[in-house]
Amino acid sequence: MMLEKDKIFELYHKKGKSMQEIADTLGCSLHKVAYWMEKHEIKRRSRSDATYLKRNPDGDPFKFNSPKNLEEAKLFGLGLGLYWGEGTKANKNSVRLGNTDPELIKRFMDFLIIFFAIKKDDMYFGLQIFSDINPNAVLDFWVKRLKIKRSQINNPVITKSRSLGTYKKKSEYGVLTVMYHNKKLRDLLVSLLPM
Repeated sequence: MMLEKDKIFELYHKKGKSMQEIADTLGCSLHKVAYWMEKHEIKRRSRSDATYLKRNPDGDPFKFNSPKNLEEAKLFGLGLGLYWGEGTKANKNSVRLGNTDPELIKRFMDFLIIFFAIKKDDMYFGLQIFSDINPNAVLDFWVKRLKIKRSQINNPVITKSRSLGTYKKKSEYGVLTVMYHNKKLRDLLVSLLPM
């Protein structure tokens, strides 16, 4: 039995079904679906694309919204600048930006919320502190300043204190990293940077 190109294409690319799901739907073997996809030259998803689709069956969990006025344009430029200067571009699977300044972190969160429709509850946070700082006091500080849930902050990474340098004074509440795990959003942000 021949599998029609249009039917396979629709199930695979338009409806986002896996090859196994197509086989189950059409009542045939996985091998047969693979054979006809190759015969019809239907491009297969990469493993990372397949994983992304499985985790996001309803499409991307973000939506790009262009700035609508001058104030939003300023925030958009600021957000891109912050990501360019302070963001972790090396991580290919998530958007990450770390800093000691809660106002800077809040502005970057606003950037993600306003322009990409990211929910605050879907953001996670990493915290790095010195060993002579009270972790509970630091967690309370960030929770109150950013109006987030304590459960959104991963267990703090504690670095042994060495000296009374200016850096220690500057980071009495540690370095907080805001994280949103989504490869496509990370790739979109990187593509918007002036490189």
